[in-house]
Amino acid sequence: MQIVVLNDPITGSSAQIAAHLGFNCFDFTARVNDESVAVIHAAEGFADGTKPPSHSGIPLLFPFPNRIRSGRYSWDGKDYELPESLVGYEGSGNAIHGFCLDRPWRIVSQTESSVTGVFQTSKDAPERLPLWPADAEIEICYSLNNACLRADIEVGNPSDTPLPWGFGTHAYFKLPLSRNSDADKCAVYAPVKKTWELNGCLPTGQILDPPKDAQLDRSPYFGDLKVDDVYTSVESSNGVVECKVTDEQAGLQMIQRCDDSFREIVAFTPPWATAVCLEPYTCTTDAINLQQQGVDAGLQVLEPGGKWNGWIEIAVGTVGC
Repeated sequence: MQIVVLNDPITGSSAQIAAHLGFNCFDFTARVNDESVAVIHAAEGFADGTKPPSHSGIPLLFPFPNRIRSGRYSWDGKDYELPESLVGYEGSGNAIHGFCLDRPWRIVSQTESSVTGVFQTSKDAPERLPLWPADAEIEICYSLNNACLRADIEVGNPSDTPLPWGFGTHAYFKLPLSRNSDADKCAVYAPVKKTWELNGCLPTGQILDPPKDAQLDRSPYFGDLKVDDVYTSVESSNGVVECKVTDEQAGLQMIQRCDDSFREIVAFTPPWATAVCLEPYTCTTDAINLQQQGVDAGLQVLEPGGKWNGWIEIAVGTVGC
């Protein structure tokens, strides 16, 4: 077990990252006006490895977020199959959430308020290397600054063949933001206009208007929301995408910001927790199959030696700040 504790020396905000479990940040407690705000939901005992790795904290999803249909795809004339004995599957028979959320990451640097971890398939999950067209590397630096947790992300291709990839995070935002508030009265917002049509949680390739009870750009209350959907047509301002959870009773707000290379937002209300997931993705579900069917699914390809950089921030403050 390797748990890294980060502290912001100015505010006393803190975070805990389970490096041995996918570099999962399973606790972020922000200090706002001398009040502690627990931002992230995690199951009791999560860090001991007895709980599902995708059901708590901030799972990191790479080299594919969400599902691959039946765990099968083709690339550059070769057929690939992801066996259930080597990767995660969900109940409908689809591979899910990539290669790195359940494996130890290597810590390459650390300070009081920051830590950088790295995962490379060939080094950290070598049995999964044949399951993907190229070796893949991801490095994430978590840092605390006041009541803000930031992730700086770098994806690299260390191999000599092109790397198809996608990345997403799966943060479980705990509700409410104050013990004295009602979770059902917390407002959930994402700047999204459309959803991918889903059949069995897999996109058909069609883009639709969201139903009226799931229009996240209208800030519905959590108590009225039941979603497991992939949103697109994500709007940004000056290259920044903002999602929000607002606890009006407490006068507190959580804002998740990311750069606009995250072109999808998955919204999920888990049945096992009083929480909402607002998940920035660089591509949609099953992108490696859809893209090759002529659908603009957001799949990216890095040439040998190539790099991609992105960032995500989670900040807590008073409403209106």
